[in-house]
Amino acid sequence: MVVVAIIALLAALLLPAITRAKESGRSANCLNNLHQIGIALQLYVQDSQNRLPTMYDWSTNAVSNTNGPSMTQVLSNYIGSPKIFLCPSEKGNLFELTGSSYSWNFLLNGQDADHLQVFAKAYDPHQIPVVFDKEKFHIVRGDAKSVNYLYADGHIRNLLEVQGTK
Repeated sequence: MVVVAIIALLAALLLPAITRAKESGRSANCLNNLHQIGIALQLYVQDSQNRLPTMYDWSTNAVSNTNGPSMTQVLSNYIGSPKIFLCPSEKGNLFELTGSSYSWNFLLNGQDADHLQVFAKAYDPHQIPVVFDKEKFHIVRGDAKSVNYLYADGHIRNLLEVQGTK
């Protein structure tokens, strides 16, 4: 009986660590997807006179998807597989309903890639998130690392970098 209790205690201690390790692997895969989307964006910009695409996130309500083309539609010629738009940590059905687990920063629509502005203010490309998780898919890793981001300069991080913080 004591041996069974010790084994149960050890299993209870190891289970959260195993869960976090599995989530770290899925988060790494998600970061890789964002990297592939970043490459697709770079190719698009090269083919479009250095302009970012005009695209919109699609809602889970198909009736409201009238703004314009989605990220999956615009970048389809530059992405090998539509599964790149699926975060492996997504537990819901956002991918099935919207075509992507990731959101596009529509404030950058059609802008010159070398002179990005947000609300008419210029920012360093290192500070501007371009594509990011639609929800906190990686919350198991903690609130600060719950969303992955692709930035305008091409780097990817699992936390939002705001001027003066990290």
